[in-house]
Amino acid sequence: MRLEKEDILYEDKNIIVCHKRAGIATQTSRPAEPDMVSILKNYLKTPYVAVVHRLDQPVEGLLVFAKTRAAAAGLSEQNRCRMMGKYYYAAVILRQAKEREIHTLSDYLKKDGKANISRVVGRDEEGGRRSVLSYQIIKILPEEKEGDLACGLLRIELETGRHHQIRVQLAHAGMPLLGDGKYGSEESKRISREKGLREVALCCCQLEFRHPATGKELSFHIQPRGQAFASFFQ
Repeated sequence: MRLEKEDILYEDKNIIVCHKRAGIATQTSRPAEPDMVSILKNYLKTPYVAVVHRLDQPVEGLLVFAKTRAAAAGLSEQNRCRMMGKYYYAAVILRQAKEREIHTLSDYLKKDGKANISRVVGRDEEGGRRSVLSYQIIKILPEEKEGDLACGLLRIELETGRHHQIRVQLAHAGMPLLGDGKYGSEESKRISREKGLREVALCCCQLEFRHPATGKELSFHIQPRGQAFASFFQ
């Protein structure tokens, strides 16, 4: 597998910004499985590519990688200090929701590494980490309503970066993502099967940060390619 021209949004001697396709891992230790790091090393003809932040394997979207150790340190510091803006589109199942209202979700999530899942826990439970995001309902598809159920497009701003955070928090709030077999409800799974969806309907659509060498503010935007988003971007 290799990068296509449309997968690269920006490149210079310090960084490269890519559109990761759904189904490709950001980085993996499995030798037979391609990941973004190995793909980039092959594309750049270099042994050094540094991961700054990650997207789950089933999720598509924007990622920035560092090509030098100095760039890696600068970008990682921005990510650690929450100075990197990350915005997502998510296609979800909604109930009686209004468009354009902005909401905030604040929960405590606990990761189960063995099962590779996270769940919402009480504030005082050991291992729980505060997790915050805000979301706005951008569009609802009235033609696809089933009773009080509807398919909706959310735009999400991620404040913290926890394991499976968006998927877990939205499911807990009654808005499971289409295509999410791990955290989806019975209804969302049924609708996903009927639509033939195989990937989680989540895309990192906007990424903002300062260039680690020049300090210039950079902002990148993409439109999701996933099948679940097609009806929202016609």
